[in-house]
Amino acid sequence: MKWQKIASVAVPSAFLLGVTATSAALYRYGFGRMKQKEATRQLAAFNRKKHSWSAWYAQQPREDWWLYDDDPQNRLHALYLPHPRPTKKVVLIAHGYHGSALTMASYAQMFQELGYNVLMPDNRAHGESAGEWVNFGWLDRLDYRDWCLDLVDHLGPDCEIVLFGVSMGGAIVMMMSGEVLPPQVKAIIEDCGYSSLRGELAYQMKAQFHLPEFPFVPVANLFNHLTLGFDLKEVDSLTALKNNRRPIFFIHGERDGFVPTAMVLENYAATSAPKELWVVPNADHAQAFGVDPHAYKHHVAKFLRHYLHDDGCKVADAKITPAE
Repeated sequence: MKWQKIASVAVPSAFLLGVTATSAALYRYGFGRMKQKEATRQLAAFNRKKHSWSAWYAQQPREDWWLYDDDPQNRLHALYLPHPRPTKKVVLIAHGYHGSALTMASYAQMFQELGYNVLMPDNRAHGESAGEWVNFGWLDRLDYRDWCLDLVDHLGPDCEIVLFGVSMGGAIVMMMSGEVLPPQVKAIIEDCGYSSLRGELAYQMKAQFHLPEFPFVPVANLFNHLTLGFDLKEVDSLTALKNNRRPIFFIHGERDGFVPTAMVLENYAATSAPKELWVVPNADHAQAFGVDPHAYKHHVAKFLRHYLHDDGCKVADAKITPAE
């Protein structure tokens, strides 16, 4: 019958349109730059928390650094905090999803107390950096490699660089580990980074939206090809870690409900480089530092002592108030 023929075309077409529209909305929601109004609201709420680092940060001399300064579409910003005493040690800190350089200030304080200069970039589509779409670390990893080169130019070829990242920042430094990096990069510390973006998206589709990975993630992947030019399967920490030869310290909250704790076990198993693992009891996502900042600082310092020179640049072990 005629209506059956119409239905045989209309129903699949309507389904396809529905999947496409839903995937497009999910892509904009997950990959789009945070709107300025929301970013301002979140930053205001963040500043109201009055962490111990707030007074510390206000007293720090700092410099605005820029990468790709002559390219407005790709111009990237970072904050550089020199240590009060001259040192060749520096940490490059990668922030998480919808974060910024400023949101990593409590970690910057910790590293300064351990004797490090600090460079904190704003990732693409975050903070003061250009970009409208979040790339979940795949393009950022190459930007951070270029930040490393800037640090070598600034501090000299005898400097020592530590890569540190939390959440998406953790994935960034893990994916950097598979690249050809300057020899000045001596060690990597990642906190609660995902093992693969496809795996993380599948988990979030179920946890947040009660939707299956298929067909929504594959369709969103088509949008990503058109928008950012790469396949979501490429955003994979495990593949990079297989090529890693640098010492790496994995940290993850035992109760992480955003990036499943099982992912850190996959990450740890993927590399044959010198490695350590610390699963923090009672810690949710990106809260390992907040649960016990003194233990966190102790573990980080102990790990780094094995792989960096002691240049005598140390300050008092100041009290750290847990981040909220």
